[in-house]
Amino acid sequence: MTRQMYDPYIDKYMQAVETDAITSCKEQKLLMQFLHKKLSSPDIVIDHEIIRKSIEVPAQYFPFELMDWEKFINAFIYGVRYKDGPLVFDRFFLMLGRGAGKNGYISFNSFFMLSNNLGIKNYDIDLVATSEEQASRSFFDLYDVIQEHEKLSGKRASTSKKSTKHKQGVFFVTKELIQHRAMRSTLRYNTSNARTKDSKRPGVVIFDEIHEYDTYDNISVHRGGLGKVKDPREFLITTDGFIRGGVLDDMKQEALSVLHGDRPKSSLFPFICRLDSKEEADDPKMWQKANPSICENATLRRQLEKEYEDSKTNGKLYLGFMAKRMNCPVENTLKAVAAWEEILATNQHFPEDINGIDAIGGLDFAETRDFCSVGAYFKKDGLRYWKQHTFMQANAPKLQGIDRDLITLAIENGLLTVVHDAVISADYCVNWYLEQAKIFNFNKICMDKYRSIILKPAFEEVGFSVEIVRKGPATHAMLSPLVDELFGKRQIIFGDDCLMRWYCGNVYKDEKENGNVEYKKYEHKKRKTDGFFALLHAMNLDGELSEGFDFDPAQFETFYY
Repeated sequence: MTRQMYDPYIDKYMQAVETDAITSCKEQKLLMQFLHKKLSSPDIVIDHEIIRKSIEVPAQYFPFELMDWEKFINAFIYGVRYKDGPLVFDRFFLMLGRGAGKNGYISFNSFFMLSNNLGIKNYDIDLVATSEEQASRSFFDLYDVIQEHEKLSGKRASTSKKSTKHKQGVFFVTKELIQHRAMRSTLRYNTSNARTKDSKRPGVVIFDEIHEYDTYDNISVHRGGLGKVKDPREFLITTDGFIRGGVLDDMKQEALSVLHGDRPKSSLFPFICRLDSKEEADDPKMWQKANPSICENATLRRQLEKEYEDSKTNGKLYLGFMAKRMNCPVENTLKAVAAWEEILATNQHFPEDINGIDAIGGLDFAETRDFCSVGAYFKKDGLRYWKQHTFMQANAPKLQGIDRDLITLAIENGLLTVVHDAVISADYCVNWYLEQAKIFNFNKICMDKYRSIILKPAFEEVGFSVEIVRKGPATHAMLSPLVDELFGKRQIIFGDDCLMRWYCGNVYKDEKENGNVEYKKYEHKKRKTDGFFALLHAMNLDGELSEGFDFDPAQFETFYY
């Protein structure tokens, strides 16, 4: 029996996940933990009536009812607010296996948002996709529903050839536009010609199949119109796909950061359904992890069973089945530095008795008007530790679209210093190491040749020894086994460092045909990697680092005071 906690539609699905009444993936279980924390806030209220209406009102006209997972999401789309009015969640990332019913779900909710139930006039909805066929799919699903009901369309269903005048329906409908007559809210579909959309002022933007977006050009233009109408909402709905380093990979990383508490002020609702491993594809009982609709749709299950059998003897069909049906791509030329679980495992406490321990400094400083990361790399009890700090020029987030919530959290946790000077000077780096030299005995400070002309003299002037390290495929190939082992065996510790988790997630491993390896940054400017490459620089001297203590505070005494 479902116990009452928040709302019946929230409670039913939440408890099904938590009690394993349905088979769900790690991200679903994380979502329930995340929501318990969020909903426990006294600043949040739940509007049960609007949740009920959002489910029951459209159901009078649609040929299907929402499933439990859809009703669950509806509760958060409409009914969860802060006491002072704003929606707790206004961005919804929904990644489910193909066939789950995403387009029908879009149509169902578009009907409700266009109507007078929200009480917002001119609450326009833009459906956006990379192709007209995809963009128009949910539009014509709703178009057909309206045409089938005289009250909605004003058109009486009849086989008579005689034309008869009818009263106006609730909606004005063409094959390009659906408009609620009373609220003046419209639904349109749009394709990838982003340049013509600057004057729009939608209440809702729905991006369909974002796995096909390799840049943000189209998203940025449509998203730019939000905020001019009350309660703006954004939906990003997709299966997984084959484009790596694009919008979808960004969204998956952001979603995981939200679920793990790294972005406490985020308004993103991350609903991810996928297999936990590719091996689970061989067990049909696990398919519900990727597609929560499968147990309520016998036709869908039979189709998946057929495709699974076909995929056993056809490599291309197998790749498509895993990516689209199971949301578990198996062919990925841009390999992650480490699994997300391995990156999360770096969140462990530093040891307390480290005063005077030997350390290697690592520094990455690509642009003086951007980011700079410094850190101390040391060994203890068979583990490696990396204590990192970042300096950020004040204009960098604004100019590059970097997540402000992440930056705010990093500042609050003492992981990042904002530099209001025009550039990040060498003094910031040197002074950080001088302060850390009260704890660590730095054998050397490692940096690449690019900035060494400026930085090396400044470090040597105050007594540090500088090592210029090489970078590129040959060096990365040498370090790759160490990186793999430390992450794979959970032997690298960052402490609770949201920036290092972000940095690591922004790097991929490019394996060359000649056996070399190169660590590269995913292409987008807002992805920063400075902390990872600073760590990599320090790892060049891993073999020179002992766990012993050899510390002489007097070496730096003149520079402390």
